[in-house]
This record gives sequence, structure tokens and C-alpha cells, in this order.
Amino acid sequence: MRVTVRSGTAADAAALAGLRWRRVTEERGYTGTDRADFLAMFAAWAAEHSSSHLSFLAEVDNEVVGMAWLMVADRVPTPVRRHRRSGDVQSVYVVPELRDAGVGAILLEAVLAEAAKLELEQVTVHSTERAIPFYQRVGFQHDQRWLRWQPE
Repeated sequence: MRVTVRSGTAADAAALAGLRWRRVTEERGYTGTDRADFLAMFAAWAAEHSSSHLSFLAEVDNEVVGMAWLMVADRVPTPVRRHRRSGDVQSVYVVPELRDAGVGAILLEAVLAEAAKLELEQVTVHSTERAIPFYQRVGFQHDQRWLRWQPE
């Protein structure tokens, strides 16, 4: 099996939206009938956020089988570092039939290569329990300084 990963473009919006829909219906049991509306909304969202949310697609035999996003955010400048940015890995998804076949690792490698190219100060990820070992294998670590607030 030959896996290729590439950066997403505006032309990939439908494929990305389809993977996002598939993830929510398969993993979270969503049973909505508004797929067409979601696909249109997602395409508009992806175009609107293309400067801050970089998409990556994994393909096998020219079929999209996975995606990952790198959200890039500007940080407050300091006198020493006047251009600061950080990243957050979001919405990593591989179709179930190809999980544990290395597709996710190849996707994440591309995301982290882009993060290095952009000279991001740090990259975070919010993970499911199942995926924590996956992220740890590529160098993500728990950080006791990372706190989260969530409204009640």
C-alpha cells in the first residue's frame, strides 16, 4: 500500500467535509440528515479559515483516506521574539479500515514537518484516550503547565 500525503486545497473541501462527517457519524453516533448542508457549510468554513487552519490529506490509490489539520495562531510578541506562532493539531482522522496501517503516522509527520518549517514555538494536540500512545510515539508529552478552562 502506497500512502501519499499532501496539503489540502480549496478543491479538497468536499473530501475533507466528507471525512469530518464520517468521523462524527461513526465515532460519535451522530444520525443527522443534514449532510448536504454540513458539506456546504464546511467548504465555506475551510475557505474562510485557510490562512489559520492548514489541511493535509492522505491518499491511497488516489482515494482520500485520512486528514489532519494544523491550526496556526499568532502569539503576543516579545522584545526578543517579535514574530511568535504556535500550532494545534486538530481533527486527525483515518478511515477505520486503514487504521493501524501507518497512515496516521505519515499524516502527522507531514503536519509536524510543516510546523517545523513555519518555526512554530510549540504544537499541542487534544487527543482521545486511544490515540495518546500514537502522539507520544512521535514526541508529544504531557505538560503539567498546560491548563484548560471549560465553561459549565
